[in-house]
Formats: sequence, structure tokens, C-alpha cells
Amino acid sequence: MGRELHAAFATARDVFGDVDEALKQNLSRLMFEGPESELVLTENAQPALMAVSLAAMRVMERDGGLDLKRHAAFVAGHSLGEYSALAAAHAVSVADAARLLKRRGRAMQRAVPVGLGAMAALLGLELDVARAVASEAAQGEVLEAANDNGAGQVVVSGHRAAVERAVAHAATRGAKRAIMLPVSAPFHCALMEPAAREMQEALAEVKFVEPVVPVVANVTASAVRDPAEIKELLVQQVTGLVRWRECVLYMKSQGVSALVEVGSGRVLSGLAKRIDREMTGQSLGAPAEIEAFLKTL
Repeated sequence: MGRELHAAFATARDVFGDVDEALKQNLSRLMFEGPESELVLTENAQPALMAVSLAAMRVMERDGGLDLKRHAAFVAGHSLGEYSALAAAHAVSVADAARLLKRRGRAMQRAVPVGLGAMAALLGLELDVARAVASEAAQGEVLEAANDNGAGQVVVSGHRAAVERAVAHAATRGAKRAIMLPVSAPFHCALMEPAAREMQEALAEVKFVEPVVPVVANVTASAVRDPAEIKELLVQQVTGLVRWRECVLYMKSQGVSALVEVGSGRVLSGLAKRIDREMTGQSLGAPAEIEAFLKTL
């Protein structure tokens, strides 16, 4: 993870080094060499995903002439990716974003004892129906819609027994499939309230400035630039619904026709095309992809 970027660009090596120094941890070696079982721990996975995204972004800026003010209307990120988006837009430093995500991962893991919570993807259901399934399956426990990813993909989160009930009953409400997700905690639901309180304290200690382009916030699906509001929305995001489908549609309503996914993976660019067929999406992670994109600017 990130090894090709590290090998190809000195700028990327600088970013990975900054993250390692900020965390006082050789995270980059863990990313490049594993073990995977340690990398996927949420306290490592969250800053690692951010590091790859920011390494690619800084390469495009410093080496390729990308200027967000000129070339982009908005930045946005899914869940932890919102921190990556804010760092990409220079609202927070890479080092501070890494430290915040490390703390966020630990806080989320501590919030709920292992095994008590779970998440599941309900495929083929729109948000209102998925919420109805969650309400029926809760039976006095916590069960909420956590991610509205679009194209009939809604993730629910809460107490494990309630999530299992939702999976068992989703087909009766028209779901094509319902899948338990291999996650370590029930993210983006009320069970994360202890983590939200901890992140409020952590964010209060970090300086944010106005991003160079607006960020589309997960919990409001609208643009924000005010640093104080950004911090408050990041706190709300810990327990709140990630309104990704609405984020993409908001950007389209503001004239955006193309989205570029920067970093590790292709999930968001694929979702964009499914949310709105007129929207184009491409992913930039490998050096060749980045170099080809820069030639189009």
C-alpha cells in the first residue's frame, strides 16, 4: 500500500516521512510490508489511507502543477476521507490529520467492546427503506443507517444482534443481498458517542484554517469553509450518517460533472457513476495514473 508512490516520487516520500514522524511510528513500513493483520486495525488503517491520498495529492501539486483553486470546485471524502479532503485543501496539516485519525481510530475502537457491535450492507434498498428495516430490527437496541453510499447501497450499524436481525429480514423488504461487514466496530451510529466526545477534545487542540476550496461535509451534504463549523461537523460525523449519495448529487447541482478519486482504491469513483450516470469518475493512485492525469490539466 503506497509503495509505488514512495518509490516513484521524492515528494511522496516526504509525506510518508511526515506521517511517520507525526505518529512516532514507522507506519510506512507497515503499509509497504505488513503484516496485514496489523495494518487493518482501525488506528493504523485510518492514517494509512490518508497518507496515500495526501502523498498523491502533494505529488500532483508540487511536481505536476495542480492548483486546487483553479482546477477543482470542491473536495470531499467518505468518513475518514473527510480528513484527507481537508488536508488536501490545506485546512489542516498532514501531520495533524494523521494524529487526529490515529486518535479517532483508537477512540472508535474503545467506544464499543469487541463483538458487541457490527455493520452490514443492505444492497438494493434506498435509504428510506433501509431505515425502516433498521427500525424494525432494532427491538430496543441501537441500529441506524450509517452510510448512504448510493445506487441502492446502504450500510447499517449498531448492536450485533440487531444488525443480524436486519440482515435476516432485509430480503422481505426487497433487498437483493444483505452482507455482514468485516469491521472492528459499529461506526457512524449512537454507540460511537464516547468517541465523538473524545474527538471534540482532540479537534479543539488542533488549528484549522479555511480550505482553499470548500469541503462537502458528510453529515450535511453541503459545502462548508468556516473552520469552527468544520470541526463541529467532524464531531457530528463520528455518530452521524455519511450522506455520500447526497454529497455527489450536491456537487452535481453546483455544476460538477467529473470527480477524481485520489489515493488507495476505486470505490468512490465507481459509486459516483452509479449515483448519476452523467457523472464521470476516475481514480488516481498509481504513478502512471497520476502522470497521465497531469497531462490533461
